[in-house]
Amino acid sequence: MRVAAVVVSHGHPRELAESLPAVRGQVDELVVIANIPGSVPEGVDAVHNDEPLGFGANINKGVALTDAELVISANPDAVPQAGAVDALRAFMADHPRVGVAGPRMEYPDGTWQPSRRRFPTITGTIVRRTPLRRVVPQRRHFHLDEQPPAEPVEADWMLAGFLMYRRSMLEELGGFDEGYRLYGEDIDLQYRAQRAGWERWYVPQAVVRHEHKAETDKRWLTRRTLWHWAGIARFVRKHPERLKAL
Repeated sequence: MRVAAVVVSHGHPRELAESLPAVRGQVDELVVIANIPGSVPEGVDAVHNDEPLGFGANINKGVALTDAELVISANPDAVPQAGAVDALRAFMADHPRVGVAGPRMEYPDGTWQPSRRRFPTITGTIVRRTPLRRVVPQRRHFHLDEQPPAEPVEADWMLAGFLMYRRSMLEELGGFDEGYRLYGEDIDLQYRAQRAGWERWYVPQAVVRHEHKAETDKRWLTRRTLWHWAGIARFVRKHPERLKAL
């Protein structure tokens, strides 16, 4: 099965200088989308937007420019290790109802990054997005109450910093919801996938190094924080049944 990758940059030439060679060497098609001047290293071919787009809109645009059955969304700071894409590709080839596959993510120092997560709940969201997170453990949301899996396991959702999607699933679902500016669109897509009967799997045999700045976890009120709350509000409006999940 052929694999395409879509890498979206909002001004990350340094990160792309390291990640693009690693991605390019493992995929059949590569599309780089630049949202602001200086987003890509000199000499890199890219699609330049006239104005910045949200994450979902950028990925949808990149998917439309490719034709491989499997498509990866990759952040500029996500560096797939040797064999990562092949491991995800092989798993999806063997499991035709898997619509999303994600790797084991690691921080630059090699420690495990909890990218496999459970769908949000009311109480969990309140804790994560308020100062309560400094005193209330969030072990369940991040699967910190479990050992990191050594074999593939199902997931509610996984961070879109590096994920592989089946094109037929994206087409069935209508792709990412472009109404999200940033944050929440990955949860929304994988929640809709679940409701449509598509599986999401975490495949630790694939390893991706990911810096993951997690900026909304470091400051309480920024533009990104507001985007995050807007994403939460949109998710609840679309999926009010999640209000029953405490």
